[in-house]
Amino acid sequence: MDAEDQSDLCFPQLGNISCRKTTLDGSQRFMITVILPITCILTVLLNLLVIISISHFRQLYTPTNLLLLSLAVSDAMVGLVEMPAVITTSTSCWLLGDMACSLMNYLVFICQSASVGNMVLISADRFVAICDPLRYIVKVTVKKIQLCICLCWSASVIHCGIVLKDKLAHPENGNTCLGECVCRIDYIGGILDVIVNFLLPLGVIVILYTRVFVVAVSQARAMRSHEKCVKLQHSAPFRAKKSELKAAKTLGIVVLVFLMCFCPYNIVSLMAYHENMLNYVTYLYSLNSCLNPLIYAVFYPCFRRAFKHIVTLRVLQPGSCDTNIL
Repeated sequence: MDAEDQSDLCFPQLGNISCRKTTLDGSQRFMITVILPITCILTVLLNLLVIISISHFRQLYTPTNLLLLSLAVSDAMVGLVEMPAVITTSTSCWLLGDMACSLMNYLVFICQSASVGNMVLISADRFVAICDPLRYIVKVTVKKIQLCICLCWSASVIHCGIVLKDKLAHPENGNTCLGECVCRIDYIGGILDVIVNFLLPLGVIVILYTRVFVVAVSQARAMRSHEKCVKLQHSAPFRAKKSELKAAKTLGIVVLVFLMCFCPYNIVSLMAYHENMLNYVTYLYSLNSCLNPLIYAVFYPCFRRAFKHIVTLRVLQPGSCDTNIL
């Protein structure tokens, strides 16, 4: 092997057992070296704002916001683990060894699985709030939501461990040369992952939000038709119901954006399209983690006020956790 060929190897001294360095075309290089790093930084920073807001301000410590907190944690992990891993494996050789590759893939799978689980929980929360509002306070409490979140993350850890058991037990499996970090799942594990992380959640989310949409539309029509007849003493219950409808609409947008990013990624992965197509839908799927905090900032004034307090460091003042931001 001549010197020019060796310069393209990840480990020139190892010869034929070394992988060749990745070559990217213009659009791919711009996406990997410019767009994705910017998205990575924004994803971490914006989701940290959500995490700090819900954790710090007592008025935001509600069952629904706890689900958003859990989603923000999984989204922040996407920015901390998945996006840097995509950048590293796409622009250079993997130099951290097979075990680090396996653990990185394991964390990526956990982030993705937890995000899907959080979306199912958010859909269920809105289903109860809109379809059974009188018993929502009894059915959905902070402790119950905390338990559901713990079960969601525990199930994600266990499920991903089962799917990737071979890769975790034998980290070198799937790599064809040194300097490569790929994650290949066996047939049974792939089928299990498609059912648990795609088909079942997709079916549950669509069914729940279809029901929420039908009930919300009927309630909105009823409220509009009776709005002028509502007396002053009944205005508080009216506003409460209206706020639930607004929350359902906003979280519906979150779920819709998630599905728009989630479905193409899984469909392209299942159909085994060209690698470039898979790369682009992977970027789209990762972008979803950056979009969620922006949706909260646009549709939730309380989150905008909380973000402003954090950015201006007013959260460091004594008693700032009791600040009125609603």
